[in-house]
Amino acid sequence: MIPENFLWGGAISAHQCEGAYDEDGKKPATADTMLGGDLRTHWASFGNPIDEKLYYPTHRAIDFYHRYKEDITLFKEMGFNALRLSIAWSRIFPNGGLDEEEPNEKGLQFYDDLFDELLRNGIEPVVTITHYETPLALYEKYGGWTCREMISLFEKYCKVIFTRYKNKVKTWINFNEINSMMFVGCLGPAIKISRRDPDFAEVTYQAAHYMMVAGAIATKLCHEIVPGSKMGAMLGGHKIYAYSCDPKDQLLAMFENEKQYYFMDTMLNGEYPYYAKRIWKDNGLHLDITDEDLKLLKENPCDYLSFSYYQSMTVSTDDKKEQTAGNMSSAASNPYLKASEWGWQMDPTGLRIFMNELYSRYHKPLLIAENGLGAKDVLENGTVNDDYRINYLRDHVKAFKEAMDDGVELLGYLPWGCIDLISCSTGQISKRYGFIYVDLDDEGNGTLDRYKKRSFEWYKKVIASNGEDLD
Repeated sequence: MIPENFLWGGAISAHQCEGAYDEDGKKPATADTMLGGDLRTHWASFGNPIDEKLYYPTHRAIDFYHRYKEDITLFKEMGFNALRLSIAWSRIFPNGGLDEEEPNEKGLQFYDDLFDELLRNGIEPVVTITHYETPLALYEKYGGWTCREMISLFEKYCKVIFTRYKNKVKTWINFNEINSMMFVGCLGPAIKISRRDPDFAEVTYQAAHYMMVAGAIATKLCHEIVPGSKMGAMLGGHKIYAYSCDPKDQLLAMFENEKQYYFMDTMLNGEYPYYAKRIWKDNGLHLDITDEDLKLLKENPCDYLSFSYYQSMTVSTDDKKEQTAGNMSSAASNPYLKASEWGWQMDPTGLRIFMNELYSRYHKPLLIAENGLGAKDVLENGTVNDDYRINYLRDHVKAFKEAMDDGVELLGYLPWGCIDLISCSTGQISKRYGFIYVDLDDEGNGTLDRYKKRSFEWYKKVIASNGEDLD
């Protein structure tokens, strides 16, 4: 049975929705340097100077910055009581706090107004402190999270937002999908370093350490400044299967799980897991870890675990197995599963298994902070007949309800991209997740008008029945 205080809603992020990348004092973030297009052109543009002649999808995005009241009205109509969103660090400190004694008041006021509008409509803001973006000035000076100096700047930023929004935001997430840096190189600091580069592991694990220490400081500050607050860590999650009962495949699955859980074990348990030393040894790592760092981690574990779940992964020692895509990942194709248009294999049963594994491992509440189906929707007669999305979501709601009946404590369900937004992985919008269609194409053309998809009415019915009516 789903409790009455369950969080029903959706999830978005600042750089994928807001636009207005240089308005009201904001300066560019790392995400603002990335072109739209395929993976190659999108990631290759990271950190390069902005050329105003080119199309950068985040610069306008879906213009949530100017249209949030319209969108919140639609969220309320669906019955949302929660919305996960993020704050753009470079709106608050345009240079990341490098040379700024005071924050940008216009940036702070924007989020004041946004949170007020949500609360007026009965929607609780669930706020990610930073979602795959860093002020560009910090990337240019420090290479992002590769330097310890980032910790104090993040602390400065957190003090400001906790103090400003302490009466409006009670549920926080420190970093979006922190484990994804192992797939794409920190989504910033090491993006120019190939995974084949001998320095890749050193750079990414060191950056991860600084981020986790900063996360512990954020937890400490949040508890001190924000009465009744909760701070969550976030996992980019996959249920990982071994391809076969071959012990080598089973061992590989164990290693892949360790890489996935390394971050959550540290941030939720307050100390590095037992297998961390083996990872450091095998990768020849010599990390800058101080006793004070370890003390901060120990004394400030996160309160709950938020996670994304789109598909499971299957791993094999046979590199000739057919491969399939995933969220910041790729894996062996699982013959028992069907895939989306983007090759992501859909596995609602895996969600139930995964939730049980997470809850057994951490004994802390869970929050599904992202879930959904990306598809090439077609707008016809002012709507999208997206039964494929309804079927996907229905199966996953059934799965998490079963996990709750198993005894898992789940705080809420916040599907990703509840309104169409810009893809983080390619900068395109053609892979749509939303209940609301936005008239925009991959080249930036369109009116940005909003249209309700068929899934809009379906999700409205699900929320109104507290998860009982899934037809």
